[in-house]
Amino acid sequence: MILTFLSKLKEQKSFDESLDISPYAKMMGFRLKRHDDKLITVMKFNSDLIGSPYPPVLHGGTVASLMEMSALMQLFWERELVHIPKTIDITIDYLRSGKPEDTFARARVFRRGRRFATLHAEAWQSDLNKPIASAMLHYQLIK
Repeated sequence: MILTFLSKLKEQKSFDESLDISPYAKMMGFRLKRHDDKLITVMKFNSDLIGSPYPPVLHGGTVASLMEMSALMQLFWERELVHIPKTIDITIDYLRSGKPEDTFARARVFRRGRRFATLHAEAWQSDLNKPIASAMLHYQLIK
């Protein structure tokens, strides 16, 4: 299902598609965009994503899941995997509070072998140069 979804998108120069590939991605409001030949995952804001109401800030888990989804989509985009990779480890650095607005993430493959992959992801909101979180993710690639 993921491969079919992404193969259709690879043919397009730019796109902004809802990530309805899983109930979780749909519930979180994830979207996939292509901008300047980079794959960007977007989490559309809704009030259910708030972790602390005073002042209103995003729940850390929502930001973490956005970066994880971004890393998985990047892996599938570059490698056309048949199976979903197993998460080995995720290390997240929260750099500033997430405001109640749309949040963006992108990932890059740091190292990829036959059995393991390491990716780095960043999440930001209004300014790409001011990330709200970054993550290092390790996956086991299943054959």
